[in-house]
This record gives sequence, C-alpha cells and structure tokens, in this order.
Amino acid sequence: MALYESDITQFLRTLKDNKPELEDAQQAGRLLLWDKTPIALDDSERARTVKVKQKPYVYQPD
Repeated sequence: MALYESDITQFLRTLKDNKPELEDAQQAGRLLLWDKTPIALDDSERARTVKVKQKPYVYQPD
C-alpha cells in the first residue's frame, strides 16, 4: 500500500538528500536568530529603570 506524498514533501526530501549540510545550516541560523541566552534579572531591572520617557506623540515638535 503506497502512502500519498505531496510534491512539496518530495521536493524537501530530495533537497535534503542532495544537500546533507542543509540541516546544520538551518540549526545554526536558528541559534543565531531565535535561541538567545537568558537575560539576568538585575540587568533587565536596570534596563527598565534607565529608560528615557518618550513623549506621547513623538512627531509633534515642541
């Protein structure tokens, strides 16, 4: 019994077979963009207290 496989699934399967290094590059990109190191609580508190208050409408000149 043959299972249905979409064209996109077939494409991705052949792409990963032809370029085995693609998986490692995807993981490296994810580490770069999404998996950030946690921020220490004292750093986040300091960043919150030093913020300069912004005027309600920044495009209106004084």
